[in-house]
Amino acid sequence: MTGPSFAPTEEQQLLQSEVRRFATERILPGAAERDAKKEFPVDILREMGDMGLLGMFVPEEYGGTGFDMVSYVTAVEEVSRACASVGVTMSVTNSVCCWPILTFGTEELKDRVLPELASGEVLGGFGLTEPGAGSDAGALRTTAKRDGDTWVLNGEKAWITNAGQAKYFVVVARTDPEAGNRGLTAFVVPSDAPGFSVGPAEHKLGLRSSLTAPLHFADCRVPASNLLGKEGQGFKIAMATLDHSRLGIAAQSVGIHQRALELARDYALEREQFGGPIADLQAIQFTLADIATELEAARVLTRCAAAVADQHQNPDAGRLASEAKLYASEAANRACYKSLQLHGGNGFHEDYEIARLYRDVRVTTIYEGTSEMQRLVIARKLLA
Repeated sequence: MTGPSFAPTEEQQLLQSEVRRFATERILPGAAERDAKKEFPVDILREMGDMGLLGMFVPEEYGGTGFDMVSYVTAVEEVSRACASVGVTMSVTNSVCCWPILTFGTEELKDRVLPELASGEVLGGFGLTEPGAGSDAGALRTTAKRDGDTWVLNGEKAWITNAGQAKYFVVVARTDPEAGNRGLTAFVVPSDAPGFSVGPAEHKLGLRSSLTAPLHFADCRVPASNLLGKEGQGFKIAMATLDHSRLGIAAQSVGIHQRALELARDYALEREQFGGPIADLQAIQFTLADIATELEAARVLTRCAAAVADQHQNPDAGRLASEAKLYASEAANRACYKSLQLHGGNGFHEDYEIARLYRDVRVTTIYEGTSEMQRLVIARKLLA
């Protein structure tokens, strides 16, 4: 495989500069307070919608900005550097709602739904995980039955990001109980559908200003025109969506990693022990060097995977997405651990930003497929 070029285009450089400015000025200053209050950043997300950051894959004909994947991961990284909660909200709307609708939806469905999502007027979500079906997506028990011009859904989804704020959810349900993975079908479910409800918000370790809650379907009626793809293609759509969305989580991890390095460096220059700044100590210098080296490796791998994802039908795309998500998330966890350790006792105090990063980063090795599942995906691709 010929490797992609990593020289950013002028457009990508301008995008990165603008998003970093916005994230530094508008997102970062209130991140700690929103985290403490578990406050969802409604105003910030509206501004991001105005900037085109919530419809980055959506073509202009549907109201989006039509950016490529490298631009997308660059933007997610910059937002997540300031606040991982805002980063995951952005990633979910783009990757697991807009993208599958754009890729598998009918023209009528795209015309009806995508302009709202792309403008940032409303948010999107993805309903795959259930209380009894996490890594084993084939174990889904939520059902959908055809009734005339509607589908009737019954069941429950768990750990759904943006639940309580999103208007549209891509939901995977079982339409054939005897067909295993081939018996799953995907739908676009609006939050005002009869029989749809959102459960109480989860009390999470991190990402506290991002909403996460269960979804309930009690004879929930969805128009037949809201079908994604064809009946029985739900598993295929879900797996393709996850391949795509893992790059958003890899980019989120890189953003957190970048901030952890900045905090460690700044603290090392300010904190004095043994007659000078701890940055003079070789042990501290080695720690900073390791964090920085892994950061660059994670960033390059993520952007490489993003560039390959733009090469449609490239057989390496799914494997590289899993490799990027696996490495970037685990490297970011190591970076936050080392950065907190470098802060000493102060790192264990919520007054220091690294404490929030330490909590936020932990889930990156879990959602969008655990590290263990990424290793399985990578190994199966290599051995196929």
